Amino acid sequence: MTAEAAVASTSASPTVRQVWTRARGVLLAVFILLVGALVIAVIRSGDRHGRLDPRSADSSGSHAVARLLADRGVSTRVVTTLDEARAAAGADTTLLVAVPDQLTHRQQGLLHQATQSSGGRTILVAPETSTGTLAPGVSADPAVSFDSTLAPACDLPEARRAGTADTGGVRYRASDARTEHCYPSEGLPTLVRIPAASGGGDTVVLGAPDILYNNRLGEQGNASLALQLLGSRAHLVWYLPSLSDASATDSDGRSFLDLLPSGWLWGTLQLFIAAALAALWRARRFGPLVLEKLPVAIRASETVEGRARLYRKADARDRAADALRSTTRTRLAPLVGVPLAQAHAPEAMLPALSAHLHGDGQSLHSLLFGPPPGDDAALIALADQLDALEREVRRP
Repeated sequence: MTAEAAVASTSASPTVRQVWTRARGVLLAVFILLVGALVIAVIRSGDRHGRLDPRSADSSGSHAVARLLADRGVSTRVVTTLDEARAAAGADTTLLVAVPDQLTHRQQGLLHQATQSSGGRTILVAPETSTGTLAPGVSADPAVSFDSTLAPACDLPEARRAGTADTGGVRYRASDARTEHCYPSEGLPTLVRIPAASGGGDTVVLGAPDILYNNRLGEQGNASLALQLLGSRAHLVWYLPSLSDASATDSDGRSFLDLLPSGWLWGTLQLFIAAALAALWRARRFGPLVLEKLPVAIRASETVEGRARLYRKADARDRAADALRSTTRTRLAPLVGVPLAQAHAPEAMLPALSAHLHGDGQSLHSLLFGPPPGDDAALIALADQLDALEREVRRP
């Protein structure tokens, strides 16, 4: 038994080459994932660069509409802070908010206070969660429009002159009777105009940003609709909300869950279902293990070495010690006159063993039924002691 324990202890120590062989597959997979994530990030950052920026000539930029407005005598100024946007609100100004949902609830409230009685026009591009504050009485429908090109179907002069346009996207519901509904998709509008209660201004909620993109401006009536909506005043202030804005640091007491994007709960549920299905697919057995005869004979030394590696890999010194003690008790029981059924009962095994050896029952209890060893050296010492005990019992 001492030789078997020694073999298990020495053979279980992996070499540097073995560690590299086992870990190289995992390291390669991690490297591929990191490279893939980096490539995706670079590609996506390139696609989003300059989106809805009137200074950008990218396909998703809005430089073309700014140039056309300049030819019509409308000046365009880009602002990135809430204070600049509030200060620019006026009767001769159109304020376009490119990403209204990026504003905090506090920012939305302050912006609405500055624009509701300014007499100017406010254009909100594809808002969803921010409509309740920036456009009271309007709410976004959860289902988006599947058709991007829609007909006006309303009396709004700008829409009737422009004709069909790519406004399909977010659909809206409005409770104010004065609201004008245009470009409906399955009964719900994708463009809504809300007149101000006083001052002659209004708020236009646009369900999709397509009519402002450089690569979509020349399609359908996009250019006409964009120029009429944005060029109704002499000045256009293009508000691109920025996370670096000092007013955006106030989280309004929102929790971590409020900061997560919409749909995260369904995404998590889908991942959980996918993991459960993968576990079922990978499951090998759903019942008790079936014992099978080995097709070939396995050397005892190879079995000991294999089990030692498993114990070492799992850091299972307690299981290894239990196996050594259980085997020793099974072999000693017939030698001291104890039935095999009671070989693992201390009250039956220890008195018979003490009478046979005329030894200390307490030390035998610690040896055969004691706690697991604390380290590998203690495990090897336990194996030696059990081996010595068995030799002493077998001695004539």
